[in-house]
Amino acid sequence: MKKIRIAFFDAKEYDRQSFIASDKDEEYEIEYFETRLSEATCKLAEGSDVVCVFVNDDVNSAVIDRLTAMGVKLIALRCAGYNNVDIEYAYGKIHIVRVPAYSPYAVAEHAMALLLTSIRRIHKAYIRTKDFNFSLNGLTGFDLHGKTVGVVGTGKIGRIFIDICRGFGMNVIAYDKFPAKDSGIEYVELDELWERADIISFHCPLTDENRHMVNTESIVKMKKGVVLINTSRGALIDSEALLEGIKQRKIGAACLDVYEEESNVFFHDYSNHIVNDDVLARLISMPNVILTSHQAFLTNEALANIADTTLGNVREFFERDTCSNEVCYKCANLANCKQTHEKKCF
Repeated sequence: MKKIRIAFFDAKEYDRQSFIASDKDEEYEIEYFETRLSEATCKLAEGSDVVCVFVNDDVNSAVIDRLTAMGVKLIALRCAGYNNVDIEYAYGKIHIVRVPAYSPYAVAEHAMALLLTSIRRIHKAYIRTKDFNFSLNGLTGFDLHGKTVGVVGTGKIGRIFIDICRGFGMNVIAYDKFPAKDSGIEYVELDELWERADIISFHCPLTDENRHMVNTESIVKMKKGVVLINTSRGALIDSEALLEGIKQRKIGAACLDVYEEESNVFFHDYSNHIVNDDVLARLISMPNVILTSHQAFLTNEALANIADTTLGNVREFFERDTCSNEVCYKCANLANCKQTHEKKCF
């Protein structure tokens, strides 16, 4: 039987290792490309049945047309989010699958790690003690116990983060367009969340509706000294408004694993180069900003789950008429989606 050919874009060494381990029986012919998928690079997928993409690959209408013309049948996202894919244009042309839950614990735990590192000044203490500087001046933090955390998005990751916060004795309020029933979570409107929360953490997908939900107007409504955590998608926060809020001392700290213009920067080593993004450079220079480069997902468990689920999606697509992890523009609006995923979306 002919092996299914997969063109794997934006490949890193940890991707290769996890997918090689998952494909131990060598069911697939996988060609790994370090470059991201774009209009300029999609020709590399010629002769492939599947393209496998990540968060910063650009799957726009032109790319979809090129892939379809080359006979590619499936776009396999090895992530949960799909804001980088024109899913409405893809409908009826090419199928799309994703990994809806690879390790929600990895992302939720990273969010808490960023928060603790920031408020207890652990990153600063680490640098000091490496220089044998054991002074405690400037390292005063604050207790999480009794603080109010506002969680935006209560899917699997958001709910796990809520459980972690409750373990610290924090008060939890949340906003979600589709509240989880019988969850015991106190849901409030966004304006109330902005006003009440000492800490705000984002765990929602990026949509046209919530792009730049943190902006000049919403920052004004927040408490002075609020701490923002974003391990979801960078464009939820207007970076220039965030920078201004920090400069005005309205935002006490920002813990970021994502950035709205990250696609040309993250996952690359620019330590010997000048980064042209002035907003990013200024954010990194701020003493109360912690930035990691979209690494919240990066655990052994998550990588194994991503590889297993992605290849399982491919197997299901070609062997059966079902596609349980398929996403399309109809499915994206869960309130109106009638799909049970007992068959493909088209």
